Amino acid sequence: MRFEISKVLDAIEGRLTTDPKLARAVLDLAEVVRYVDFDGGRPATLLRLGMVVDALGRQLAEENVPVYVVVHRALLSDADLTSNERMVVRRWADDGVVEVLPNPGERVLEVADLLGLPVLSRSRFDNAVGRYPWLADQPGRLLAPVPAAGGPALVAQVGGGHEPTSAAPSPVGVQLLGRMWRCPDPECSSFGSMRVGRSGGQPPPTLRTGMPTCPRHDERLTDAGHRPRAELLSVRIDGMVRRRFVVAADEPVVVGRAPEGGGIILGQWLTDEARRWISRSHVRFELQGSELVAHDVSTNGTGVRPGGSTDDDQRETLKRQARPLGPTDVVELYAGVQIGRSRLWQTGGVANPTSVMAEAPTMAIRIADR
Repeated sequence: MRFEISKVLDAIEGRLTTDPKLARAVLDLAEVVRYVDFDGGRPATLLRLGMVVDALGRQLAEENVPVYVVVHRALLSDADLTSNERMVVRRWADDGVVEVLPNPGERVLEVADLLGLPVLSRSRFDNAVGRYPWLADQPGRLLAPVPAAGGPALVAQVGGGHEPTSAAPSPVGVQLLGRMWRCPDPECSSFGSMRVGRSGGQPPPTLRTGMPTCPRHDERLTDAGHRPRAELLSVRIDGMVRRRFVVAADEPVVVGRAPEGGGIILGQWLTDEARRWISRSHVRFELQGSELVAHDVSTNGTGVRPGGSTDDDQRETLKRQARPLGPTDVVELYAGVQIGRSRLWQTGGVANPTSVMAEAPTMAIRIADR
């Protein structure tokens, strides 16, 4: 039982991010873990986070949807969680995949505003509408997770509907995300020296009296220079978006059936024929100056469809060659196995996204760690 629950928590961890390009929604973990009406179980459990993540994936019709999670520091010692759950949240914080704050306050709303993300919460935030007008006038930016047949659903608190809605980052968010920031604490999981050395994934600072500040340590951040360019790509297989990933400067990404040493693994979604055709490491994406470049590293070659063309006569084949990609070009590893910039595809097209709760044993929420 405990092993199965640990597998679920590991699966949930894979959906957590503070990378502004990857996150699809923001939520307060201290609120979500107490949605007892989801299951009638313990007063608090991390498994309810998995239920909300699944609800978001279903309503976006997309696989592997990541969320930006803000955590009140008090949750780390909350006796309503099991000792293992508290340890897991600490690990998430140390790894920088969640933000743990002494007093989150309006951080959830701030992140949503800076990044243009929807908020998943049952709170209506009535006292914040003056500062964040989109709470009242943008349906789909504030969604309440509620019990529903087949698992929780998300319901817009303004205007009705169920579809999560994103917006462009706020003007302040654009400015903050254009720079890298350094925290006085070199071990800071968000803005420490190691995070500054990586070009992708640094979260937005919080603002204190208009100054960029570390939300965890409440220390003024120093400007560490321009944020290197990054591109958000999507893998689409047979019309369904299965995975998003970021290619950042000096951080190339290899995609294939099962790349060695890390990369984007496609094997679990491929037919037998596609699995035989697509190499373990098939194509490498990297940024060279202002260009996104695809390098074929496969045995059978990589296709490029200029402008996303469906005309096979226009399809180009790379064989151990590199090619800069235009804004709407689509890379094709095999028929129906495509990679392109995420903005090319407006819908995920996945009827039944893979659940992070797939490994949860029956009644796990009621009896876990008891």
